[in-house]
Amino acid sequence: MDKTALRVRPRTDEDVEACVRALAEVHHRDGYPVNWPARPGEWLTPAAALGNWVADLDGQVAGHVGLSRASEGDAAPDLWSERNGACREQAAVVGRLFVAPRARGHGLGALLMGRVTEEARHRGLHPVLDVVACDTAAAALYERLGWTRLATVEQRWSPSQVVTVHCYSA
Repeated sequence: MDKTALRVRPRTDEDVEACVRALAEVHHRDGYPVNWPARPGEWLTPAAALGNWVADLDGQVAGHVGLSRASEGDAAPDLWSERNGACREQAAVVGRLFVAPRARGHGLGALLMGRVTEEARHRGLHPVLDVVACDTAAAALYERLGWTRLATVEQRWSPSQVVTVHCYSA
């Protein structure tokens, strides 16, 4: 496919419905997110969001990524700050990354990660992320892009759900 048909751009309000449809395809195929949100459009925009971007393939939304301030429960910002002697507020959390199954194999995940990393650095922040340990494809992408695994930790997502996550730093 012609690489000129790929584009990463800021997400607009008009994109949210297409993002939710793509996210539903990803959830059905890959189990991401682990717990389907009651309001997926709102889930795509955390309260501490700094920005969101979409990847277009042939003019259609085919992927998404977000950047946010660290919030309670994010392990990677704490691990990164402890390791680097920096304050937690200097970290920015990459999240809500997905590429629709129909659009895989075109490098959209790497393009989205490049854009979100660039934005974090432009803001003077260091990008970090958490990924569930069972998502081996995502972990392989981060490692291929040169991200460093800081640790593997257990997170309590609810009274009855403990999840193992890998924490990464760019």
